[in-house]
Amino acid sequence: MLHKTSGIVLKTTNYAESSVVAKIYTEKFGLQSYIINGVKKPGAKIRMNMLQALSLLDLVVYHKQNGNMQRISEARAAPILQTIPYDIVKSSIGIFINEMLYKSLKQPAHEPQLYNFLQNAILFLDQTTENCANFSLVFLMKLSGFLGFSPDISFADSYNYFDLLNGGFIHAAPAHPHYLDEKSASDWAILLRCPLSESHLLSIKTSQRKFLLGKIILYYTLHIENFGVVNSHSVLEEVLRWKEI
Repeated sequence: MLHKTSGIVLKTTNYAESSVVAKIYTEKFGLQSYIINGVKKPGAKIRMNMLQALSLLDLVVYHKQNGNMQRISEARAAPILQTIPYDIVKSSIGIFINEMLYKSLKQPAHEPQLYNFLQNAILFLDQTTENCANFSLVFLMKLSGFLGFSPDISFADSYNYFDLLNGGFIHAAPAHPHYLDEKSASDWAILLRCPLSESHLLSIKTSQRKFLLGKIILYYTLHIENFGVVNSHSVLEEVLRWKEI
């Protein structure tokens, strides 16, 4: 049966000579794998440039319940991203958050609120003319809420430490090493409370941004089973450092 849905491309893998398997997070079916035949051939109906990471698509798909591999009947960009593929800062952010999404989104579940958040965040990043240096920090904080492990800020104004393992603010350092001290916990609370559209208003030094990004990645590692190692953040950090010199 054919279904209409929108989707966000996360990863493509070569399959045979001219085909690919595309991992796409869809509004209607969650994370799905689609085999797309002949995508590398001249005149292909679905072209490779439509399948870049974070591309937004309108899709008509064949969907089999519990199927490991699905197929696409039609696809079109909705819309074509204008700046993320060409701006070095935005493209570095895109590569990083795409890797985080690929490691985080593992279930073929219908979660329209999560999909809408991701779509709106990508469009905002593509369209904004403001400084994007803090975008990844705030984005990942917001994303954690949709994934079920949003940090608890109930005692953010009362306690000076943040327990990364248990996800809450506490009055003293815990026995384990996964926590933030007073200065970093305060920055953590600021990130949690900041709207994504206002991330450019935050004043965070390069060294502290790098530190916080590392702790956010650790937080995801602690709360998502088999999360794995993140590699692209080092490129993002280098690009942001270079832009600020």
